[in-house]
Amino acid sequence: MKLVTAIIKPFKLDEVREALSGMGVQGITVTEVKGFGRQKGHTELYRGAEYVVDFLPKVKIEAAVGEDLVERVIEAVEGAARTGKIGDGKIFVYDLEQVVRIRTGETGQDAL
Repeated sequence: MKLVTAIIKPFKLDEVREALSGMGVQGITVTEVKGFGRQKGHTELYRGAEYVVDFLPKVKIEAAVGEDLVERVIEAVEGAARTGKIGDGKIFVYDLEQVVRIRTGETGQDAL
């Protein structure tokens, strides 16, 4: 089992969600986050004053999937979230040692 975490631009969330649910991913967790990568934020002009935006708004999507779906999930997120511009985001894949469904007590792959 793997945990796939993607940090993407907020306006791409619906496309990514549709791509994942279309391939059988049964649940995702979405968190609004802020951060920066290589672009290190940007400068904006507000009422004639220039100020620096250090942390850009992003969305973090997490999905626990079986080993058989990992590559397809990565491709789906990558395809749906790509704009071709700086700040498109990153995808991280972690090993999951154990998953437990609290309601039923199911563990492992059955709990996904």
